[in-house]
Amino acid sequence: MKLAEALALRADASRRAEQLRSRVTSSSRYQEGESPAEDAAALLAEAGQALDELESLIRRINRTNAATPVEGGTLTDALARRDVLRLRHGLVTSAADAAAGDGNRGFRQLRSELRMIPALPVADLRRQAGELARQLREVDTLIQRTNWEADLLD
Repeated sequence: MKLAEALALRADASRRAEQLRSRVTSSSRYQEGESPAEDAAALLAEAGQALDELESLIRRINRTNAATPVEGGTLTDALARRDVLRLRHGLVTSAADAAAGDGNRGFRQLRSELRMIPALPVADLRRQAGELARQLREVDTLIQRTNWEADLLD
């Protein structure tokens, strides 16, 4: 099985466990004299199995990520780089938006009111955000390609 397939199975198992949790919660109590909509104990057992499957997939995926070499390190390193690039891009974009006035572009009602002036160079921040977005796309492409090439470890 390829790593990308395992990632899809992990997402499905996680979704299934969450759906089962919701069903267990809603079936855990019922009114006296009526019967519950579903058997909460059976749902709880099924959720436990889904979580066991999820744990197994997560372990195998993490082992594979740590052992799969990519440009400049392992797949785990690339994942960390992607996460930090997303955070950096969000930070720089937010700073640029705030400095630009985020829709308030120096609006004044009267000439006597004080004007708002940006404390950061908006154009430079926008260029920096563009560069970060490019780097993010490159790392994400590398990760996606590797996910379809790497075999899942046991």
